Amino acid sequence: MLAKNDRDNKNIKVIITGATGMVGEGVLHECLSHLDVEQVLIINRKPSGVTHPKLTEIVLADLFDIASIEPQLKGYDACFYCLGVSSVRMNEAEYSRITYDLTLHIAGLLVRTNPEMVFCYVTAGGTDRTEQGRSMWARVKGKTENHLLQLPFKGAYMFRPGYIHPTKGLKNAHRFYAAFTWLYPVLRLVLPRHVITLSELGRAMIHIVNRGYESSILESRDMAKAAQN
Repeated sequence: MLAKNDRDNKNIKVIITGATGMVGEGVLHECLSHLDVEQVLIINRKPSGVTHPKLTEIVLADLFDIASIEPQLKGYDACFYCLGVSSVRMNEAEYSRITYDLTLHIAGLLVRTNPEMVFCYVTAGGTDRTEQGRSMWARVKGKTENHLLQLPFKGAYMFRPGYIHPTKGLKNAHRFYAAFTWLYPVLRLVLPRHVITLSELGRAMIHIVNRGYESSILESRDMAKAAQN
């Protein structure tokens, strides 16, 4: 884990997974507009429809086949891992294959290719790092966090958002989040530990690459702090 202010700010090159989902789209939006980010590579199973001078996109139908594009992954400073699925209607084996197996497969290749990389993983509030709880998704997320933190990245940070306030104008906000948009000011006031904006989440990731953070686990309040200029 990087200590805060261990590195001077520099222009960074970032890989983003999950850019066709709500969180990944928002993180991509922040990266494309942030002065500290000079280059972004997104790896998707389907085209994002986004174009920008900073942006390169690789469409890969099977992300377990990421080794086939390994030469194109070299020279990046960070991975913002926003890929994920809901556990609804999935058994533990199915959910683990995407949440644990795929994540560790991609992370393992990236740490070999870019040992100086900072890895930011979007997990969830309520994640169970004991791996012993009753909630299947929380156990699997906890196992994933634990094993990511054991990899020899320059820094690894687990982002545990609760309610995420969508970024206006983006297209992939889930209906669940959109339905609560009008409640956001109240939620932020009474539940500051569990509420974050998508913009803050993205900026926190960018800032952490250069500045580090005092904890490897970030709740919403930590994200808001890290997002500050």
